[in-house]
Amino acid sequence: MIPAPFDYIRPTSLDEACQVLADAASSGDDVKVLAGGQSLLPLLRLRLAYPTALVDIGRLAGLRGVADRGDHVFIGALTTHDEVRHSEVVREQAPLVALATATVADPAVRHRGTFGGSLAHADPAGDLPAVALALDCVFVARSGDGEREIPASEFFVDYLEPALEPGEVLVGVRVPKLGPGWGFHYEKFHRTAQSWAIVGVAAAVRLSEGVIGEARIALTNMGSAPVRARAVEAALRGVRPAPSGSNGVPDPAGDACGLADEGTSPPGDLHGAPDYRRHLARVLTRRAVRAASRLPPP
Repeated sequence: MIPAPFDYIRPTSLDEACQVLADAASSGDDVKVLAGGQSLLPLLRLRLAYPTALVDIGRLAGLRGVADRGDHVFIGALTTHDEVRHSEVVREQAPLVALATATVADPAVRHRGTFGGSLAHADPAGDLPAVALALDCVFVARSGDGEREIPASEFFVDYLEPALEPGEVLVGVRVPKLGPGWGFHYEKFHRTAQSWAIVGVAAAVRLSEGVIGEARIALTNMGSAPVRARAVEAALRGVRPAPSGSNGVPDPAGDACGLADEGTSPPGDLHGAPDYRRHLARVLTRRAVRAASRLPPP
């Protein structure tokens, strides 16, 4: 389909972009920020979004790149998925981000789509929101009033609704370094390589002498926003993962993962009913935890 008519604005600085967005908000106009466009443009073509204008920030300087900043890795909002995936800093200091980014859509999308754009789109079926939630990332937004930090736990308000205020632009994301002893995995179930996840699981597990000291689990596409599986995290604490859940060997970690769908509200659509997604969440969480614990599948 052909998008509805809109104005196209390409600011030359971040301050100008913030001012354009603030002016639009004060006048009641519906203005969208365009970065890589891989999430927004399909909505426009399907006429699921009717903005009066697009503000293209894709060429603004200073919003791209990866930096090691001591206790965290800073990823600029305009850094492409491909750049994130192949960054040595990300692969060494934030491996869960690298693992999940490698599963985003296909190579064409990863070369054009941006890390910050995907997160600011706030689609619960996207891979990166669950990762940001599991890692307790911090989002850095800029407006005419300065910078504001937004914890991942507060950033994803609802379906396609980030916690960005009118006039704010996401400039980057701080990914905390978790340190030694942690294992990571992103498990995703989808129909084709290019499709959104039917369900996905971001898992980070810290082992000490074979016992889980801490676990962080977040779910993709199990509600109107990414979901932190707190019941699983609590149940896994202090558990020793079994080498295998088969042949009658007890697997308390696997039993704990059976709580993955607790407190979720998965959608129902052509790709899966809510009960099916609940089942997938339990199965995929078990797989993700075993992989993050560096155990072979049962």
